[in-house]
Amino acid sequence: MRLSFTIALRFLKSGKGQTLLIILGISVGVAVQLFIGSLIQGLQASLIDTTIGSSSHITIVPANGKTSIKDWERAKYEVGISDSNIINISAAAEGSATIDYDNDTAPVLIRGFIVEDADKIYNFRDGLYEGRLPIKKDEAIIGRDLALKTGTKVNDEITLILPSGNVTRLEITGFFDLEVSSLNESWVVTTIETAQDMLSLDSSVTKIEMQVKEVFAADKTANDLAYNLSVNNVEVENWKDQNQSLLSGLNGQSVSSYMIQVFVLVAVLLGIFSVLAISVVQRSRQIGILKAMGIKDRDASLIFVFQGFMLGVVGALFGIILGFVLLWFFTNFAVNPDGTPIVPIYINIGFIALSGMFAVSSAVAASLIPARLSSRLNPIEVIKNG
Repeated sequence: MRLSFTIALRFLKSGKGQTLLIILGISVGVAVQLFIGSLIQGLQASLIDTTIGSSSHITIVPANGKTSIKDWERAKYEVGISDSNIINISAAAEGSATIDYDNDTAPVLIRGFIVEDADKIYNFRDGLYEGRLPIKKDEAIIGRDLALKTGTKVNDEITLILPSGNVTRLEITGFFDLEVSSLNESWVVTTIETAQDMLSLDSSVTKIEMQVKEVFAADKTANDLAYNLSVNNVEVENWKDQNQSLLSGLNGQSVSSYMIQVFVLVAVLLGIFSVLAISVVQRSRQIGILKAMGIKDRDASLIFVFQGFMLGVVGALFGIILGFVLLWFFTNFAVNPDGTPIVPIYINIGFIALSGMFAVSSAVAASLIPARLSSRLNPIEVIKNG
C-alpha cells in the first residue's frame, strides 16, 4: 500500500499539467457548491427571520366558539414544562378599536402583554426609538406610522373607541419601529391589565404566543402540545400551517440548489474519470513494467485510487478557500444603500465539511474505473506492444 501511494505521488508530480487541471476542476466545483449552498441558506434564513423572526411560531387560541382563554395561567405553565423546543412564552389580550384624532378616525389593534414576556418575542425594547415601554395601567406605546398619522407626541393621550361604544384614553410613553408597516400603523401596545379592562375580558386572555428553537419543527411541537394540554376549549396553531406559500418557495429554492450542486459534482466526477482514464493509457508501459517486476493487480489499482484521493483532498481545500473568497466578494460588492449585504451569507460549518467530503468521495469514486482498467493490463502484452 505504501508503494502504491509513493508511485501515485510520483505520477501526479510527473504529470503536473493534468494534476493542476484536475485540482482546478475540483476546486471550482467545490467553490460553486459552497457559494450557491451558502447563498441559498442565507436567503432562506433571511426570509424566515423577516417573516417570523419577531413573531409567534406557535399560538394557542380559543376554540369551540369561545372568545377568550380563562385558565391561561395554567396553560402557560403547562406550555413551559411541555417541550424543550419552546423558549419564549407570552400571553396576550387583544381586540380591535378605533383611534379618534383631529376630526378623523383609524382602525387599530389593541395588544396587551406582560411586557417583559412579549419583548422576548417582538423585541419592543430594541424597536423603541423614543420614550419608554408601558409599565403602569393606561399607558401604551404606538408604532412610528401611527404616531406620524395622528401627530402624537410622547406623554400625549390618545382616544380609543371600543366596539362596545366605550371610550378610553391612554397615555403614550413611547414609539416603536418593528420594520413592518402594517404593525407600525395599527398596533397599540399596552399592559395586559389595561387591555383586559378595556376589552371586558376580566382576567382572561385571547391567545398565548410562543417561539421555538427549531422553527421548522414548530408543527411537530404544536401537535405534541395540543395532545398534552389539559386546558379545554383551545386549539394550537403554528406558523408552518399559516405560511404554506412561503414553505413552497423555500422548498423550491432548496431543490434548485441541490440540483445545481449535484450537476456540478457530476461534471467534476466525469472530468476526473476522463483524465485518469487517459492517464492509465499513458502510464500503461510503466504499469506493465511494475507488474512484470512483481507488483500485484490490487496495488496497481490502488495507485489510481490514491491519486483520486490526493486530488480530491487538495482540490477540496483549495475549493473551500475559493468559495470563501467568492462569498467575501459577494458580501462586499452586492450591498444595499446602507452598506449591508443584499443577501446575508449563512456560514454552516457542517455544510462546508460535507461539501469537502463529497468532493473527496467523488474523486475516489471517479478513480475506481481507471483503477480497474489498470488491474486488467497484461504486462507481457503492454511491454511487447510498447
